[in-house]
Amino acid sequence: MHENHPIRDQIRGLVHQLKQLPRHLAAPPPTNSNGNGTGQQHPPEGPQAILAKCRELAMQVKVPGELKEQLAAAMRESGIPVPENEERWNMAMEALRGVWASKYNDRAFYSLRKCGIESDDVRMAVCVMRVVPARYAFVIHTKNPSNNDANEVFCELVKGLGESLVSGMVPGSSIAFAARKDNLDHPETLAYASKSEGMFVRESLIFRSDSNGEDLEGYAGAGLYESITMDETQLVRVDYNDDPITKDPEFRRKVMSDICKVGAAIEAALGSAQDIEGVVDPDGNVHVVQTRPQV
Repeated sequence: MHENHPIRDQIRGLVHQLKQLPRHLAAPPPTNSNGNGTGQQHPPEGPQAILAKCRELAMQVKVPGELKEQLAAAMRESGIPVPENEERWNMAMEALRGVWASKYNDRAFYSLRKCGIESDDVRMAVCVMRVVPARYAFVIHTKNPSNNDANEVFCELVKGLGESLVSGMVPGSSIAFAARKDNLDHPETLAYASKSEGMFVRESLIFRSDSNGEDLEGYAGAGLYESITMDETQLVRVDYNDDPITKDPEFRRKVMSDICKVGAAIEAALGSAQDIEGVVDPDGNVHVVQTRPQV
C-alpha cells in the first residue's frame, strides 16, 4: 500500500541510525516491562528511544484489505474461527501490528547486537492460530539441557497459557520433570511450581511470531519477538497446592508421561532433538503448538 511508504521510509531511516551506533552497547537494566518497551519509569534514551519510535510507527501501518481477505480465506480453510464483526477484526489487526512492532523490541536489539547480527538479517513471519483452551502449558526439551543427556526428556509445566512459562512475565518457578526415553511411563518430578499467578484468555486467536533467527548458525533465536493474543490475557491468582497436578500422584504421572511421550515421538519423527511448546486442554488432550530443533 502506497500509504504505508512514508512509514516504511521513516523506519528504514531509524534502523540506519541504529546501525551507526557503537557495536558494543550495554543493555539497560531490567524493568517490569515485557521486553517490548513498556513499563519504563523514565523516558528511554539512545537506542531505546529509536526502537520505541520504530514500534510506534509499526503500530500505524494500515493492513491492506487484500491481506485481510486472504487471511480470512486461509482461516476458513484451516477451520480457524474468523472474527465475527468489525470490532473483532480491528482487535485482530491490532495484535498483528503488535507482533510486527516487536521486531524492534529492546531484547531482540541487544541480543542480536551482542552476536554481531544485524536486525535486517532476521526475517519475521506471523502465524495465526486458534488459542487452545489451556489447563496447563508445557515446554519439552527432548535432550535434557541440564546435563546434555540425549536419552532423557526434560519438561516444564505451568497452569494456564505458556506465556507465563516462556516470557518471564510471571515470577517464580514452574513444575519441572524428566523421563528416561526407555521408561516414559514413569517420569520423575524434579521441582514443584512456586508461581502464584497464571495467564488465561477467552476463546481467541493468537498471532505468533516466527523468524529465521532460530536458523542462524551459532545463534539461539527462539523467543526474540512477541506472540500476542487478540483478546487481552488476564493474570489470575492460582493455587498449585490444591491442583491435582500437585496433590494427585496418578493424575500427575499420567499428564507428565503423556507429555514426555509426545516429545519422544516428535523427536523420532523429525530425527533430531526438539524444543517443543504445547498445552494440555481441560479434557487431558495434549496439543503441540510448535516445535523447533533444540539448540
